[in-house]
Amino acid sequence: MKRGSVIGNIGKELGLDVSKLSARKARIDTEGNRKRYCDINLGTGDLVVADRIDREALCGTKASCVLKLELVLENPLELRRISLHIQDINDNSPLFKKDVIKMEIQESADKGARFSLDGAHDADIGENAVKGYTLQRNDHFILNVDTKPGVRKHCVLVLEKELDREKQQEINLVLTAVDGGSPQRSGTVVIHVTVLDANDNAPVFSQNLYKASLPENSPLDTVVITVSATDADEGVNGEVMYELDHVSENINVFSLDQQTGEVRVIGPIDYEEESSYEIQISAKDGLGLASYSTLMIDITDVNDNPPEVYLKSLTNPIPENVPLGTEVAIINVQDRDSENNKEVRCSIQQNVPFKLVPSIKNYYSLVTTNTLDRELVSNYNITITATDEGSPPLSSSKGIQFSVADVNDNPPVFEEQSYNAYTTENNKPGSTLCSVTARDPDWRQNGSVIYSLLPGDVNGAPVSSYLSINGDTGVIHAVRSFDYEQFRSFKVHAMARDNGSPPLSSNVTVSVFITDVNDNSPQILYPAPEGNSFMTELVPKAAHGGSLVSKVIAVDADSGQNAWLSYHIVKSTDPGLFTVGLHNGEIRTQRDMSESDNMKQNIIVTVKDNGQPSLSATCTMYLLISDNLAEVPELKDMSYDENNSKLTSYLIIALVSVSTFFLTFIIVILGLRFCGRRKPRLLFDGAVAIPSAYLPPNYAEVDGTGTLRSTYNYDAYLTTGSRTSDFKFVRSYNDNTLPADQTLTKSPTDFADAFGDFEESPELTKRQVRPKPPKR
Repeated sequence: MKRGSVIGNIGKELGLDVSKLSARKARIDTEGNRKRYCDINLGTGDLVVADRIDREALCGTKASCVLKLELVLENPLELRRISLHIQDINDNSPLFKKDVIKMEIQESADKGARFSLDGAHDADIGENAVKGYTLQRNDHFILNVDTKPGVRKHCVLVLEKELDREKQQEINLVLTAVDGGSPQRSGTVVIHVTVLDANDNAPVFSQNLYKASLPENSPLDTVVITVSATDADEGVNGEVMYELDHVSENINVFSLDQQTGEVRVIGPIDYEEESSYEIQISAKDGLGLASYSTLMIDITDVNDNPPEVYLKSLTNPIPENVPLGTEVAIINVQDRDSENNKEVRCSIQQNVPFKLVPSIKNYYSLVTTNTLDRELVSNYNITITATDEGSPPLSSSKGIQFSVADVNDNPPVFEEQSYNAYTTENNKPGSTLCSVTARDPDWRQNGSVIYSLLPGDVNGAPVSSYLSINGDTGVIHAVRSFDYEQFRSFKVHAMARDNGSPPLSSNVTVSVFITDVNDNSPQILYPAPEGNSFMTELVPKAAHGGSLVSKVIAVDADSGQNAWLSYHIVKSTDPGLFTVGLHNGEIRTQRDMSESDNMKQNIIVTVKDNGQPSLSATCTMYLLISDNLAEVPELKDMSYDENNSKLTSYLIIALVSVSTFFLTFIIVILGLRFCGRRKPRLLFDGAVAIPSAYLPPNYAEVDGTGTLRSTYNYDAYLTTGSRTSDFKFVRSYNDNTLPADQTLTKSPTDFADAFGDFEESPELTKRQVRPKPPKR
């Protein structure tokens, strides 16, 4: 049949859906490396001829010639076996071994003598093989066909009329062989008969049928068998010559020694190409008499073919999230040997997430046995080893390479569990605080990371008003300047998100710590800064060296060493008379008072913090050295500021008034003592307390820190009669102090009996001096 000829429709014959043949990758496979004689039309399901089919080349003289095919379908894997019976057509003419058959016949041959002829060979079989012979009409011979069991038909030339060499020494006859095909084919040969003197005995074989067994791959010149024939004649008529009497390719594999009858190997013996040979051998004597015998050689298989591994289908690349048991490849294994030598085992190397699952016949499926992770292994090189059951076993290997496709299955992971950023207050907007870094082991866009800050509030304001983050680099910048006094630290959450679908993300906490900068000057709480009040403290003349005169109270809104305060006298009326505590601000006398000391003492105290650079504040302390209020001079010169004269007058008036009340209270006290009555001491004490509840939380209450202890209290005695200023007599008072939140007040009517001669009634108030907390 010509190429492209339709043999049949597989879809109809096998009941397949023709429309799915293409999707299922239908194909025709043949065993071994044979030619592809047939193919399938995926559109129509027709089985068509792909190459010329020669039955004689495929099957030789076998009566039945079957071409075995395999129809392979995928998704799911399915195998259908197809057997094509190759029908013989009469495409070969009968062919004689020689163009001329030379015969020598003794003239003494009897009537009816039989002379064997080499028959014609027709590669076709059955009806297309040689059916008959015809002999050209002549006066001496007729043709007879001799058929023996196990032996091909032979033409026998029968002497019908005795020969007469003297009349005719040579006779030429034409023998025609015809087959039974349609149209009929024929072949001819010329029989040249030479009439000789009498030779009446032909060679005789020892066996009509010889059998031999030969392993494949036998070396050249191996003796297969020795045939023998004998001739009863003597001399030239008894000498026997052997010949191979078969027109085929076997002559290229075996040779026959004409003298000895030894059959030797002269070509390669391959069981897979030919498993048996049938050879016709003739024995002729010197005068042309011949006899024939058949040699059957069976080839035994040797395990000389390693298995062959064919990759029929491969999925590449493989997504890393494929479920277990997913089929990724289809493998076909073939071995051209037979029986046990053809049995094959397949295996793959260990420590890979795959296994081979036997499927149909010699097909295997490579399936996954474990989850794939591209981040651990991105490429696989699987080696499939096929080993047969022969002795010794043979094996072959085939490598399969495929890659794992990435799936976005890994969220970004920060390099640290949390990040700390440190910055000083008053930083510049846009300054870099820190950098966060996240890694994503996924590939390409699944592994690219974008950074952002999660929404939230910091002190009631959105995070975006404080910080910003570079989406590509993860660098965090300050949006505004920070103030340590407002807040010292805060936390935000940064998010790293990949570009996968769907995107994955992770969060990390970023703690921002603000360090203090010395940007706040000390604030003096006592004495009040100039311009607010004018206060004079009274110092007794009998004060000894080391006596507490007053105390400067100051605070600093900064923290740490920036809030460590130190006190220094920068100017005083008498530099050697007073000293100030370096860390507590207490003003004490350095020596005992003398008559020569100036009654009016002015001290300028500066308060410095320990920051870099240091900041300071200055206050003026006015002191009056006197034991008797009557000795108090005009105080208008106590102030260094001319603008405070009016205020000083008010203070003097208040001081004189308070002094008058003081004297009155002394008289009352003496009177009560005479009456056996005791009055609480607190009634006459004016206490000034600075409780810790009113100090900022970062001010310590320890000696030497530059901050007034909350247990310091002072008695203030104000007198009347002064027009220009006021003064205080101060002494340490630690006990019998009112609670911080209480105030003791006396009205003028409470003292009407004792102070009836006074023009006006003063009011004595025990009050608490509360420092104003600094701005923060």
